[in-house]
Amino acid sequence: MPDVEMTAVLERQRRAILTAGTPDLAQRRARLAGLRAALLARRGDLARAISADFSHRSPHETDLLEIVVTVQAIGYLQKHMRRLMRPQRRHVTLTYRSGRAWVEYQPKGVIGIMAPWNYPVALTLIPLATALAAGNRAMLKPSELTPRTSALLRDMLTDAFPEDEVAVILGGPEVGAAFSRLPLDHLLFTGSTSVGRKVMQAASENLVPLTLELGGKSPAIIARGQVNRRSMDGLTFGKLSNGGQTCVAPDYVLVHRDDFNAFRTRYEETVRRFYPAGPTSPDYTAIINDRHVARLNGLLDDARQKGAEVILVGHRPDSAANRPRTIAPTLVLNAGDDCAVMQDEIFGPILPVRTYETIDEAVSFVNARPRPLALYYFGERDAECEKLLAQTTSGNVCINGTMMHVAQDDLPFGGIGPSGMGAYHGPEGFRAMSHAKGIYAQGRWNPARLLHAPFGRLAKLAARLNLR
Repeated sequence: MPDVEMTAVLERQRRAILTAGTPDLAQRRARLAGLRAALLARRGDLARAISADFSHRSPHETDLLEIVVTVQAIGYLQKHMRRLMRPQRRHVTLTYRSGRAWVEYQPKGVIGIMAPWNYPVALTLIPLATALAAGNRAMLKPSELTPRTSALLRDMLTDAFPEDEVAVILGGPEVGAAFSRLPLDHLLFTGSTSVGRKVMQAASENLVPLTLELGGKSPAIIARGQVNRRSMDGLTFGKLSNGGQTCVAPDYVLVHRDDFNAFRTRYEETVRRFYPAGPTSPDYTAIINDRHVARLNGLLDDARQKGAEVILVGHRPDSAANRPRTIAPTLVLNAGDDCAVMQDEIFGPILPVRTYETIDEAVSFVNARPRPLALYYFGERDAECEKLLAQTTSGNVCINGTMMHVAQDDLPFGGIGPSGMGAYHGPEGFRAMSHAKGIYAQGRWNPARLLHAPFGRLAKLAARLNLR
């Protein structure tokens, strides 16, 4: 869509805001109910479209990781919307106690949402639900790498909403670049850190506030003696769901030196149990396109050349060649810091494994790298766990599991530094897409009138009292 058409859509939404005014609680709930109904009506179509875009993805995985979490997020917003919309009373200092102060949360206006390809439904519709709950209108730019799903989302949302409430813009990178330059009232981008920098630069031209959900290398630390079924199930689920193409997937694992051999054995066993037919299992997701397959194979080639041990795991891993764009689950053992697999976000079914001796060593390893979107710890809630929580900084943390923190609708979800800024889940998401308007109403008695010019003894007395 040319720039002029996108600008026209934005202007129509802005005019509609002025005409219709701020939507009340009933209107917001109705919009969310319409979104939920549209999603459930197209549930099967969306699963088929996603599988076609990936070349293969299980409809069960789409149900659990996209449809269910989106419906749950909509339900959370519907349930808590009245509380989230309610004005918040604020403290008034003694000098001005005759007045009242409060904050009202009003819609920002038009929210832009740039969604990625890896979870094309959830990462489009959960931000949309948040924008609608906060009383906004929205323009969406889904990914061109999932063209069937993006086209279906456009048709679904066009049927459910007028264009001056929700508009879907399709197109490639040039359209995405133009979209990020629009003078929106807020822009939420989910994607890579490198593209996030470009989006932030483009948005700065119009001083558009941003929520950036980026990625990075999320570590998993397994405490000494904790290579057990609980930790291996959680790690394998997070690493291999969606073929590893998840922004919060464990990107590398730190295991105690004493547990290294046990880890290799248990990970192999767990992968076999999860995918008994190997990489041709109906539950194992393919890689999104040939470019990403080549990128992942390049990471493995680089690791081999630099002395790391690369091991294909699971049942018949060589059978990956029998399914288009499929890479078998792979361990990369003892990869050095110079290996690309330890520098770049992987976004695939490849898991580097490093060892540590003490929790201080593990903490230092994490802190020597950019702050991650997620951090995972498997072990007891003991002093070592508390040290890791206190001395590392990440977007979120999940203990004895992976990815489940994202499904907790009352928690903020977002990164820090290179892994992002802002959040769009929970109250924090609602607030991010709202303008917090502070209001002070002066009471009948206004002590400030005693301090007007010309200044005298009262002004000196007030200054002395308030500076104590």
